[in-house]
Amino acid sequence: MTAPGEFTYRRIHRASRELLFECLTRPEHLTHFWGPSGTTTPLDGIIVDLRPGGAFETVMVNADGSQYTMRAIYVEVRRPDRLVWTEPSVEGGMTTTITFADLGDGRTEVTTHQTNVPATFADPRARKGFETSLRRFDEYVAAVASRTEG
Repeated sequence: MTAPGEFTYRRIHRASRELLFECLTRPEHLTHFWGPSGTTTPLDGIIVDLRPGGAFETVMVNADGSQYTMRAIYVEVRRPDRLVWTEPSVEGGMTTTITFADLGDGRTEVTTHQTNVPATFADPRARKGFETSLRRFDEYVAAVASRTEG
């Protein structure tokens, strides 16, 4: 944690920026990894209107059938190096910024920076859940990259 209500995560993937950007912006990819372990995100519960002012929504379903809907608005879409969205319904208007940096050797560093993170989302259990979603993304991207770029 870099400051109260602010978190930064860095991951390095053996994949192109283009592939990583596609995985985070296309419903047919998002359905495979979006959400923490123990949840699913059905394809029909994902909306991606990939433009500034466009909607980004997901419905995550827990094993018990309960659901959590994430509703965001894209603030910036700069393919393939930057993606920003804000969740206006979350207290404080939580903003997520994802940058994709080409490391020049077939690897890309993905940095996820969140600001205005409310206390309930900053709770250690919530952070652990978010980290499992990053791990699911890592695993999915590795599998896709091995099929498409390997």
